[in-house]
Amino acid sequence: MSTSSRVIKNTGYLYAKMGITMFISLYTTRLILNSLGASDFGIFNIVGGAIAMLGFLNSAMASATQRFMSYAEGAGNKKNEKYIFNVSIILHFTLSIIVGIALLITGFFFFNGILNIPKGRIFAAEIVYGSLIISTMFTIMTVPYDATMNAHENMKYYAFVGIVESILKLAVAFVTVYILSDKLIVYGTLMACIPLITLTIMRIYCHRHYEECIISPRKYWNKSMAKEITSFAGWNFFNSAASIITQYGLGIVLNSFFGTILNAAMGVANQLSGMLMAFSNNMTKALNPVIVKSAGSGEDEKMINASLIGCKYSYFLIAVFSIPFIFEMPYILKLWLKNIPNWAILFCQLQLIRSLMEGLTGYIPTLVTAKGNIKGMSISKSILSILPLLLTIISFLNGSSPYWLYIWWIVCWGVLNDIVSLYYANILCELRIKDYMKITFYPILIISLTMSFACFSIIILMHESLLRLILTSSASVTVFAFSAYTTMSKQERIILIPLISKLKNFSYIRKMT
Repeated sequence: MSTSSRVIKNTGYLYAKMGITMFISLYTTRLILNSLGASDFGIFNIVGGAIAMLGFLNSAMASATQRFMSYAEGAGNKKNEKYIFNVSIILHFTLSIIVGIALLITGFFFFNGILNIPKGRIFAAEIVYGSLIISTMFTIMTVPYDATMNAHENMKYYAFVGIVESILKLAVAFVTVYILSDKLIVYGTLMACIPLITLTIMRIYCHRHYEECIISPRKYWNKSMAKEITSFAGWNFFNSAASIITQYGLGIVLNSFFGTILNAAMGVANQLSGMLMAFSNNMTKALNPVIVKSAGSGEDEKMINASLIGCKYSYFLIAVFSIPFIFEMPYILKLWLKNIPNWAILFCQLQLIRSLMEGLTGYIPTLVTAKGNIKGMSISKSILSILPLLLTIISFLNGSSPYWLYIWWIVCWGVLNDIVSLYYANILCELRIKDYMKITFYPILIISLTMSFACFSIIILMHESLLRLILTSSASVTVFAFSAYTTMSKQERIILIPLISKLKNFSYIRKMT
């Protein structure tokens, strides 16, 4: 199977998963927000954010493990994969213990002066915090299996696990709605059980299907490899740590200045952005191993082309939904939620703009990571990652409105971050800026402007209604499809036209049967 066909097939599996999980997630959020109330929903987000903040080590290790597994798979070295798998199992088990202990210790400080939680809800928040510590430890231990499936580009089973996880979350939401006990405690405790189930499913599958998944640390332990993976993860650590600390730190700053209701608004923005980003992340999940495996097999030109085309189409997958959502956000939130938290509409709009800005260079960091020399990029991105937190604190101390949190986020994580990614890709991977502008940026700019104009034209001509939402979305998709095709290169059309033919043939066969 060709690389393009493989990517398309894997992306298809992930979109099938997304179609199911997005619907479930939307409905689950509606149930939980109405069941818990804005205050308890805000508490869950702020406490869950504390876990995420101190789980940045896992993020760094996960990126390192996936990179090394995919690189070894590209090089065709099965024995080396066994060493990498066993080293990663030991490292992640050790990491889960360290993170668990660190979270227990840090919890004392969170609940004694840092978090602004109503006195009557502190006990419930502590139970949720403890449950999520256990959840985090199981999530960390899942990474080696996730990396293995990623290296083998087995998105079919990965999609299956994601659907199971979403169904379990929906089941938890229903239990929370109808339970008579403290709903926040029940929700937090049951949510913590889900990672254990997904770990068990993935572990059984990988050990049965992949020969490198053999747990034998005495036979396959390699000290130098452990040092190499840890060193690589160490540089990822700076960027991941700064990123997670900033994301959670901004939540704490917002909580300190404005209370838990604005944390609920931020939680809604994160939920919506996360669901729309899934369109891009699915393609990222399918294409990342191709880029890293190309580096492992020495195909640098293929690696660069895949990165540039990936940047463009991952952005389009965000934009085709995000742009009409930005214009129709007030009505969309009315349909989605019964009670819209204050500031949620503006927060959601700014969050989507931030996602679009970050998407301009979505695959460029993967390009640098595939080559392995990430020290300079990691340090630079770490500095940019922490800047929004510092600038937001200064702004709030001077009486600025809550939306300035997102303004600084967009400037630092969007504009400046894109510039840094392109600089290091040019220096380390010989990516020509001229090629990026021609293949990626100019088509993105043209299509974004035409889609925005189409949406704005309908907004000013019609009153807010379901019909207007349908017309805005339809116009956005139509303009996107036309503009995307007219700006498509010859190479991209060679890939796309056979895909359209396959889809037409599939539809015809379905009708005949």
